[in-house]
Amino acid sequence: MKFLIAFVALFALAVAAPPQRAEDAVILRQDADVGPESYQYNWETSDGQSANSEGVLNNVGSDHESLAVKGSFSFIGDDGQTYTINYIADENGFQPQGAHLPVAPEA
Repeated sequence: MKFLIAFVALFALAVAAPPQRAEDAVILRQDADVGPESYQYNWETSDGQSANSEGVLNNVGSDHESLAVKGSFSFIGDDGQTYTINYIADENGFQPQGAHLPVAPEA
């Protein structure tokens, strides 16, 4: 209970804090649909960030339930370039792909 009170107090302080810069990002678009066995969301901010993801619960009700997720996120780096990561996360782990990410050599 103490943790919850402390968390809520810190959250309130963060929300009430004045903006750090005049160009702070604002949310341009935000959608989400969450169900018992699947979800999807997407959002975009004024500073060039965006993300989308969808996930499905596989093998529902069995001992081998797993969540399969695919999505992407983008941001503008310090160099002004837009970087995008597309990913899959499932029983085989997190598998990101992006033009700027290193790729293991073929064996």
